Amino acid sequence: MSDTKGRLWVRLMKRHRVERDAIIECAHDEAEEALRDLLPTLDLSQPMWLPRHHQDWEEYSLTRFRPEHFVESVNFDYMEVSFIFPEDEKKQSRKRHLLEDV
Repeated sequence: MSDTKGRLWVRLMKRHRVERDAIIECAHDEAEEALRDLLPTLDLSQPMWLPRHHQDWEEYSLTRFRPEHFVESVNFDYMEVSFIFPEDEKKQSRKRHLLEDV
């Protein structure tokens, strides 16, 4: 992954709807630190980063924290954390051929 700054997007989900969200600028490999800085604005403590969270983050640039990953009780079904890549690092979509749409 590059050191280029992207954004960390945190969503608190309840019944498949976004209850609250927040965004902070960070590099992909600084997600834990950025999350630590962002969570006070959502009035939350830092969740436990388990090996599964690290693996999901490295593979998908997205991970989910369930209520059991927090020391305090929380009022949402899960917290989803994803990385928004800068425009210059987004994957290029392949060109579609006119006959493929027929």
